[in-house]
Amino acid sequence: MAETTTLKQQVKELMVENLMMQVDAESIDDQQPLFGPGGLGLDSVDALQLVVALEKQFGVKIPDANAAQEILRNVDSIVDAINNPPNGGG
Repeated sequence: MAETTTLKQQVKELMVENLMMQVDAESIDDQQPLFGPGGLGLDSVDALQLVVALEKQFGVKIPDANAAQEILRNVDSIVDAINNPPNGGG
């Protein structure tokens, strides 16, 4: 689905720009973990910035830390949250 592909690209670009990552959006795999070993190496400060950026750009409200852990696993999980907002969007 082209729409999902476009959305994934937008999420990757948002991450690179907002988190000042030293990689380009094209090199981020949709399934690559954002945190932890083998991941992109993001930390808790990055997570907070990402939550704010996602809410600002896509209107995704992340209600709590448990939801954030699920949503911020990888690009695919973020896109899923944008398409199916937690708590019905607010």
